[in-house]
Amino acid sequence: MTKPPSGVRRPTTQSAKRKPVVLMSMGAQERHGHPYQVMTVKYIRPLIEHAGCVPVLAPTCFGTQDIEQYLSMVDGVYLTGAGTNIDPALYGQPNLTPEKAQDKDRDLFDLPTIRMALAMGLPLLGVCRGMQEMNVAFGGDIHQQLYTIPKLKDHREDPAAPVSEQYAASHKVRLVPGTWFAGLMQQDEIAVNSLHGQCIKTLGHGLQALAHAEDGVIEAIHLPEFAQFTLGVQWHPEWMAAQNPHSIRLFEAFGAACRSRARQCA
Repeated sequence: MTKPPSGVRRPTTQSAKRKPVVLMSMGAQERHGHPYQVMTVKYIRPLIEHAGCVPVLAPTCFGTQDIEQYLSMVDGVYLTGAGTNIDPALYGQPNLTPEKAQDKDRDLFDLPTIRMALAMGLPLLGVCRGMQEMNVAFGGDIHQQLYTIPKLKDHREDPAAPVSEQYAASHKVRLVPGTWFAGLMQQDEIAVNSLHGQCIKTLGHGLQALAHAEDGVIEAIHLPEFAQFTLGVQWHPEWMAAQNPHSIRLFEAFGAACRSRARQCA
């Protein structure tokens, strides 16, 4: 039997087991006059520690020509939150929050990524901005100033508060009874954090709500016409996920879906 090169160990059955690979799209940020593409560690950690997946980070500032190749290399797609808003022109509205940053390169990358990933059978998870992207990708729109709408609460965090307070549980969400998501969470109501100034106004084609805030704001969605795992949540389950059983279940379920996809394509 041929020996491996010096310093190279033959893989054991366990170490040779391939983990599923998940695409994460990065976002724009400027630092001291230099353009950056970034991804916050808090989003990556539960993907590795609870979903058991390997992230592939895709820059979104070089156009869309490589989306299909990215998707051919992965077993799932995970679209995170960000400090930017989706360009309202993409859902037919003027910009009512010009003071907020936008990331049009990410918009133009993520929307076709969502549609193509779903058509390919890839599991999809969207968090905060990622959930709103899922809605816009299928023709839905957004309340740009949620905090100005009568009878709806202000779902934003206090910018002056410590990060631990900003991401602390803020309100409860009611899960739609009888849905797979309510079954996954093992209860009909859970407490979540809240750090968003925008929310879904009209659901896109094929999207259904899985959870609502106490004021009626849509907090979770899926696309039941697709057989694979699809989930968008408006809160931030990635924050201190290891200390939150609901976050653990969510990321474990996404990881299981990505592993199933990887086995199908092996």
